[in-house]
Amino acid sequence: MLWEALGAARDLGRVQQIAAVLVRYGFGGLVRRVGMAGALERAGKALHWREPEDLARLEPAARVRRALEELGPTFVKLGQILATRGDLFPPEWIVEFGKLQDAAPALPFEDLRGQLIEDLGEAPEAVFAELDPVPLAAASLAQVHRARLADGTAVVLKVRRPGIRPVIEADLRLLDRLAEIIEKEAPELVRYRPREVIRQFAHSLRRELDFSAEGRHAERIAALFVGSPEIVVPRIHWQWTGERLNVQDFIEGIPGRQAAALPEGFDRRLLARRGADAVLRMMLEAGFFHADPHQGNVFYLPGNRIAFIDFGMVGRLSEARRFEVATLMHGLVGRDAGKVADVLLDWSADSNGDADALRSEIEAFVDDYHGVPLKKLDLGALLADVVAILREHGLALPPDLALMIKAFITLEGMGRQLDPDFDIAGEAAPFLREVLLAHLAPRAIARRGWEALLGGVQMLAGLPQDLGRLLRAARRGKLQLEVDVPALKSFGDQLDRAASRLTMAIVTAALIVGSSIVMTVDRGGGVATLGLLGFIAAMLGGLWVLISVWRGGR
Repeated sequence: MLWEALGAARDLGRVQQIAAVLVRYGFGGLVRRVGMAGALERAGKALHWREPEDLARLEPAARVRRALEELGPTFVKLGQILATRGDLFPPEWIVEFGKLQDAAPALPFEDLRGQLIEDLGEAPEAVFAELDPVPLAAASLAQVHRARLADGTAVVLKVRRPGIRPVIEADLRLLDRLAEIIEKEAPELVRYRPREVIRQFAHSLRRELDFSAEGRHAERIAALFVGSPEIVVPRIHWQWTGERLNVQDFIEGIPGRQAAALPEGFDRRLLARRGADAVLRMMLEAGFFHADPHQGNVFYLPGNRIAFIDFGMVGRLSEARRFEVATLMHGLVGRDAGKVADVLLDWSADSNGDADALRSEIEAFVDDYHGVPLKKLDLGALLADVVAILREHGLALPPDLALMIKAFITLEGMGRQLDPDFDIAGEAAPFLREVLLAHLAPRAIARRGWEALLGGVQMLAGLPQDLGRLLRAARRGKLQLEVDVPALKSFGDQLDRAASRLTMAIVTAALIVGSSIVMTVDRGGGVATLGLLGFIAAMLGGLWVLISVWRGGR
């Protein structure tokens, strides 16, 4: 039960809030199954399980989205992460998660002043020549204020909301425990990999809470485009930037969401190519990319320049992973079904699934695109279809690849908004060739071979010591062999429950027989009352057995 799993009363209030919201949106059954109802009953709280009438017509995905919005910033961020997992959720769920907007009511500037003084080391008026107390934007984690330095430089202050970290940490603690319980109590939800998703989410959110990390991400991306003035990344002012405050140059341009209304002087085709080139270079050359390049984080500047902002969420691809991505995309573009199937099977090697059935379906799918001209090939839609095939087979992508595919599909959508004839496959082809050639170059092969050789030598060198430790542990009787058989554990739990029911049934029967005998003895002195009490206890025991059998689904 959740009460025992929590083990700390400090989280009980938040458990109550989460359970109440879930019940209100029609997920009372899930609340019961994971034990939250029992926790609330022990705390003296009552839940009303009837579903509100105005929500009865909503689809489950819309209900979940509205529940996440009501639960607050941690859960809104969780929904945004889930929006990248097309391999776990069908399209209608991804669309709903994509509607989650990271917005929140703005705090009065006076509520931020004390924290700003701590972070700046002096009053804000002593640092900035101008500081607008009215925020440009307010989100769940921070709000942004425009300011001007003493030298006239326009900047923005991204200020973390005071007291937000303890709230986030409490929610993450609850989510981790809840995911563990869901995997045990709701087997049909295991395919969504709740613990894996929560681990990925917690890591990403904790990193996003550190605004100095965002500054380092921005500088790393900026270094990649030092020789490319057409790509702009705002400069970080490190003398005032820290964990709770980020001061960076103000970007004044046309937001990506207004791309349809670009004025004269902007070359839409050139902007589409430059945006694609920038993101592909991040992904396939550097292996470090902006993982949330949506229209609010992209600005179009005079001179057909493009600016990227908000590097709180980034993705990373190792050299080996970039080679796999290049192989996959090269296989899709070249209609090489076998190559595509091999890569996908490698990615989903840790999942349970029919490899032969997957290979057959992938080959048939890629073959359907045979003869389609390269310029008419919608590579984003192609990747989305491949992810859907994985989802249908109950397979999941590694988190880094889920982020990359989401960013890639977003990139193509923005490119086609600027230029309907945008050819993402043609733009990606040179980068794919470069990655493949770099991976297969003699120097790269020699380096990987040398690293493998060193690893093998180190393993052999340590083998005598490892064997010695093993033998010493065996002589001391400390050598243990652990065998985990989930099916056997489940069978043992069933036996334990059956034994408990049988014991209670026997006790109930004994009470009935004993009480009947006592009731037949007419000696006065409360003997009849004792028999009546025995019948009442037997009735309660019988009810417990019936309820236990009914709840067990037998």
